[in-house]
Amino acid sequence: MRGVIELLEVYWTRVPDGSSSVTVSAPQLRVMYVIERREGINLRQLGAELEAAPSSVSRLCDRLEAIGFVRRSSSTASRREVELRLTAQGRAHLDRLRARREERLAAALARASPTSRARLMEAVETIRVALTAAVRAGPAEPPGAGAQQPPHAGAERPPDTGTGRPPSPGTERRTG
Repeated sequence: MRGVIELLEVYWTRVPDGSSSVTVSAPQLRVMYVIERREGINLRQLGAELEAAPSSVSRLCDRLEAIGFVRRSSSTASRREVELRLTAQGRAHLDRLRARREERLAAALARASPTSRARLMEAVETIRVALTAAVRAGPAEPPGAGAQQPPHAGAERPPDTGTGRPPSPGTERRTG
C-alpha cells in the first residue's frame, strides 16, 4: 500500500491545473478538504483536526485567503472566533483538481485487464469502508496499545496458576 500511496502522490503532483496559474501545496489542499467537509470550522478546531500548530494553520489559511480560495469571517457564536469557508473559487479549484485526477487515474487503469480492474475496485471499496469507519472512530491507537498481544507462535506459555500471574520459579506444574 505504501508504494501505491507514494506513487499516487507523485502522480497527482504531475497534474497541472491548466485553468489556474495558482499552485496549492499538499498541506494547503488538506486544509481545503477539511474546510469543505466542515464548513465554518474555526482555526482552533482546524489545527486540532490537522494535528498542527495554530501558527502553521494560520499561515496556511493566510495563503489560501490571499489567493481567494478561503474566506474568514467572524463567528456568530463568538466574536473572538473566526470561521473558515471555501469561496466559490476554492470549490471550483477542488472540482477541477478532482476531475483531472480521476481522468488521469482512469487512463492509467485502462491499461489493466478488466478482471484486474474488477478485483482492484473490490479491494478499493474494502479499503474505503475500513477508512470511513476509522475516521468516524477517531484517532487510532498505536499497534498493540490497549490490547493484549497473542503469544508468539511456538512460544512456550507458562501454565495458568489462577492468580493472573505466571508461576514463581520452581513452582511450575509438570504435565506428562
